[in-house]
Amino acid sequence: MNQAIRNLEPKELWNKFADLNAVPRPSKKEERVIQFMIDFGNNLGLKTIKDEVGNVIICKPATAGLENRKKVVMQSHLDMVHQKNNDTEFDFDTQGIEMHVDGDWVRAKGTTLGADNGLGVATIMAVLESKTIEHPAIEALFTIDEETGMTGAMGLKGGVLTGDILLNLDTEEDDEIGVGCAGGVDVTATRTYEEVAAPSDSKTYTITVKGLQGGHSGMDIIKGLGNANKMMNRVLHASEGLVHIAALKGGSLRNAIPRESVCHVVVSNNNKSAFTGAVKSIEEKIKQEYSSLEPNLEIAIEETTAATKVLSKEAQTALIHMVYAAHNGVFRMSPAIADLVETSNNIAKIIVADGKMKIACLTRSSVESSKDDLANTLRAAFTMGGCDVDFAGEYPGWAPNMDSPILKVMEALYTKINNEKPHVAACHAGLECGILGKNYPEMDMISFGPTIKGAHSPDERASISSAQKYWGFVIEILKNIPVKAA
Repeated sequence: MNQAIRNLEPKELWNKFADLNAVPRPSKKEERVIQFMIDFGNNLGLKTIKDEVGNVIICKPATAGLENRKKVVMQSHLDMVHQKNNDTEFDFDTQGIEMHVDGDWVRAKGTTLGADNGLGVATIMAVLESKTIEHPAIEALFTIDEETGMTGAMGLKGGVLTGDILLNLDTEEDDEIGVGCAGGVDVTATRTYEEVAAPSDSKTYTITVKGLQGGHSGMDIIKGLGNANKMMNRVLHASEGLVHIAALKGGSLRNAIPRESVCHVVVSNNNKSAFTGAVKSIEEKIKQEYSSLEPNLEIAIEETTAATKVLSKEAQTALIHMVYAAHNGVFRMSPAIADLVETSNNIAKIIVADGKMKIACLTRSSVESSKDDLANTLRAAFTMGGCDVDFAGEYPGWAPNMDSPILKVMEALYTKINNEKPHVAACHAGLECGILGKNYPEMDMISFGPTIKGAHSPDERASISSAQKYWGFVIEILKNIPVKAA
């Protein structure tokens, strides 16, 4: 299956991507891909180190004639988001990604593809291996755990790198040159609750919200896609007084818009008709609201194994009201940059079981004060429901520098190659540039990459024609890195 990928052009890029995708690399479990990169660098005879947190750095000298150019750090992250469709049998811990060609797209079979940020990693590998690509001295930086905390970038100490320019290869539109990004903070609400005996003369049902697109909780938040956790909460609110919640699990990853939510409820036999009618009624309303965005949305009910314990009335009311009050989606658009989301929140994961509830959110903003404002708004909603609220994993945004020397070089090159100007923009996603810039404030940073759609979902796909365009751009950039200051 992956042989078709290896035959694509440019072969040096797609072959390295296929090599990488054969290695399981979930966030927090990157030991195998770290060793893979160490072996890769050592086999090329290049200086290869692993820092104390697990980042891998491979150094390659300049090719003849470019020794006087500024040193370039080429950077991408090793981990990938692991998501699969419910009907897909796949073990991310042991299996390599199964890829196939679909027209102009490379896709995976029912799982995320890992193009985010695997195509960036593959690009750097191809440059390191090449004997023909002209380039200045390179420090290849492969960071870990970008997707679940950016701990690799946070753990990289100052003084390890000596490069002048950082090329981050993690932007997902090939006509875009990234000059800024949002920061973020994890907002997590937790509380215990009293379990009471399920009512007698009742049955237990599973309510499932499914069929949603999901997607990247930063880049895709502007689309207004359905959030399974918010939809499930509407169903429970519409059924309030008819159902007793036994357990709930919605969403999975903090940076993925939740596609599915499953709730087990106990319903008295004499309330069954009213319950199914309430769910049917709210389903029709939600489907109508999302008809153009979520055509595959389904809210299903089926009888299941009887539950013996349910939430107390107080806990159930608190849960439903908290999730209703908590903001989800775009909070504020940027007043300075057209069509840029400034601040947003993703209610990413809800787990209610065994006397404990947890609501996990990822709040993003390119403005620190706005990020704090939304985080405090969420804390207020959750504390009114009796939760303890924790802020963690905070990382800074990356402020645009429109006078960046490498930006000017890349703008001119892109225009020359493509006969059109690139889109220079900040993005509503967490790139590592802001974090790396704290310890390397003098480094000139830019982000770009090939076109990738549906990142963080099983619909993730990478454009073949875009990869060709991007690869040519990479080669021209490396040839045209500015000369070092005298």
